[in-house]
Amino acid sequence: MQTIKNEKLTVQINPKGAELWSIKDAGEKEYLWQGDPAYWKNRATNLFPYIGRMPDKRYTLEGKEYHMDIHGFAKSFEFTVVECEENRVLYRLEDCEAIYEQYPFHFSLDIAYELKDNKILVSNKVCNKDDRTMYFAIGGHPGFFVPMEENLKFTDYYLKFKEDKAKKVEFSADGFTKEIIPYTMPAGNTIPLQHDLFDNDAIVVTDIPLEVELVSDKGTRGVRVCSPDMKYLGFWQAAFVEPQYLCIEPWSALPSRVGVVEDLATQPDLTALEPGGEYTNVWSIEIF
Repeated sequence: MQTIKNEKLTVQINPKGAELWSIKDAGEKEYLWQGDPAYWKNRATNLFPYIGRMPDKRYTLEGKEYHMDIHGFAKSFEFTVVECEENRVLYRLEDCEAIYEQYPFHFSLDIAYELKDNKILVSNKVCNKDDRTMYFAIGGHPGFFVPMEENLKFTDYYLKFKEDKAKKVEFSADGFTKEIIPYTMPAGNTIPLQHDLFDNDAIVVTDIPLEVELVSDKGTRGVRVCSPDMKYLGFWQAAFVEPQYLCIEPWSALPSRVGVVEDLATQPDLTALEPGGEYTNVWSIEIF
């Protein structure tokens, strides 16, 4: 584990998957879900080079079939620590033989975490080291404890947006992309939390400023996630149970379409990075 800190926050990161492992404020209050396997074993998965599911975990590229697990492979590999300072750490994953079997590109993926006041800046950089165009998606999957304070409950909280109208991604029962439809927030520019909201998988919105607060009028603590470089913002927890967390997920692209074994070169939304090119994306988690 690496630890970075300042006067407001102490953050731990696991080099496996370069995954956030703990977010504590100056009073030692933990905000990040701690991975109870009874509900969800992870804490803040980094999604790369794919987001969501593929039919039978399959895709094609240049006429060849490959297999990849949900949310890609970055979560399963040990990242190298490239730089480590008191308030910043930089991790890197590079292609290797184990990766070629499921993703046939030469690349590097850098994930950096930097603390600024009460905010965590999450910086992603992808470098295409191949001699052909590289296709990928990238995203985050941090889970936050809800409730954040004693004597409150999950249903005391809501998601607050800057606007009250968006578009919403509809998913099939098995988690594949169906369509994008107009969506009006249930209560002004807010979505009050109920556990059964997630019984049909994640809520994913687009065509709206991708900044959201997770707050309660009955409490004083909250979380703000801002992801202006992403296209989608998702909200998820395990279905048909009542866990005490909510994931807020910035995504650059959507999962496979219903009934389609996608060709990476033609799938909508994927980033196409030219040979020698670099892609950067910065999003943030703010604790208040």
